[in-house]
Amino acid sequence: QVQLVESGGGLVQAGGSLRLSCAASGRTFSREAVGWFRQAPGKEREFVAAIRWTGGSTHYSNSVKGRFTISRDNAKNTVYLQMNTLKPEDTAVYYCAADPQGWAASTEASYDDWGQGTQGTVSA
Repeated sequence: QVQLVESGGGLVQAGGSLRLSCAASGRTFSREAVGWFRQAPGKEREFVAAIRWTGGSTHYSNSVKGRFTISRDNAKNTVYLQMNTLKPEDTAVYYCAADPQGWAASTEASYDDWGQGTQGTVSA
């Protein structure tokens, strides 16, 4: 299994940006798909974005499409989530997760390894 650590969260005003990082240790992301999920206060955890280890294959939820961009740097064993045009409803704990099957699915059951999360807060 891979150990995942999220970073880059913080407080930002509406319309601003945050760049989240998901760093792996213990193993590499060589053939893993990586997904980002988030959980807002009082809500269930939801899918945000995912990327396959092969190039050019990404998937976004409708709520973030056009605003968020997922990318990966396999040399650094890191996956990023660039979040632009942030809204207060984007406030959540953001988690990254690894899928050894590499499908970049949108369901939590597809992912085996999860990070501890990083808090992103968007003020109005």
